[in-house]
Amino acid sequence: MPPKGKGGKGAKGAAASGSGDSDKKEKAQKGGTAVKVRHILCEKHGKCMEAMEKIKSGMRFSEVAAQYSEDKARQGGDLGWMTRGSMVGPFQDAAFALPISTMDKPVYTDPPVKTKFGYHIIMVEGKK
Repeated sequence: MPPKGKGGKGAKGAAASGSGDSDKKEKAQKGGTAVKVRHILCEKHGKCMEAMEKIKSGMRFSEVAAQYSEDKARQGGDLGWMTRGSMVGPFQDAAFALPISTMDKPVYTDPPVKTKFGYHIIMVEGKK
């Protein structure tokens, strides 16, 4: 019978690496645990649609956010890194479903996402 220390460590190490792999797979399936997100928030649907038209016409996302967003406008709509559970449901679902994009070629929610705060145009700049 091997000494307790060696047998215990070996079994524990194998179990830990096994669960680590499944954690990674689970994390990948969920789209990570955090997103670097920007948004444009408008209380009225019409204003949000105006903002979307500006983006579609080629105006930079951050400039449209500064002009139209009713939240975080000074940062160009940048909310920074947001973790799962820190966002309202529909916003979180949309943010984690979006691919990573850049200000030059933004991929954003179209149509806007409705939450209790209003209408959001969301783009994601990073995931982890």
